[in-house]
Amino acid sequence: MKNSKQTLSAKELTALLQTVQTRFEKNSKRHKGIAWTDVQKKLEAAPEKLWSLNQMEQTGGEPDVIGYDKKTGEYLFVDCSAESPKDRRSCCYDHEALEARKENKPDNSAVQMAEDMGIELLNEEHYRALQQLGEFDLKTSSWIVTPAPIRKLGGALFADRRYDHVFVYHNGAQSYYAARGFRGMLRV
Repeated sequence: MKNSKQTLSAKELTALLQTVQTRFEKNSKRHKGIAWTDVQKKLEAAPEKLWSLNQMEQTGGEPDVIGYDKKTGEYLFVDCSAESPKDRRSCCYDHEALEARKENKPDNSAVQMAEDMGIELLNEEHYRALQQLGEFDLKTSSWIVTPAPIRKLGGALFADRRYDHVFVYHNGAQSYYAARGFRGMLRV
């Protein structure tokens, strides 16, 4: 849930925009045909999105634009860190799974963390699209949106890249591992 502390100071805003612009320019293959000036205008018009983008950056996500949704007119920022963001690992899938653990509970769940940050977990389609832009999760894995029928049965999906192939697997939603986190997406 948003609160009054979810705003950036002028110094934080300047630093964030500079970091994201540098990454955007360095990785132009991820967003062919998209101009930084257009992205920056959208960002500056949406301070709540800037706060969420900063959360992605501060937790190790290295967010970058990977596309533009023509239907909604939104740019798609996704975590492009080589491995699952370091400060978003060791979490189970969702709050229900967290509550189901009787002992050795992780601090949080992927779904709750994403909600708190104002972002969404990648679904399988988005995860595979990201993997077309580079090689991600060679040593880690990332929880992805799990279809309701699977989740209802206690499972959850995660994905990674091994042997030059993207794999989608299942696990109990309550499981957590030091090398499993989640990647998020922010629509701006």
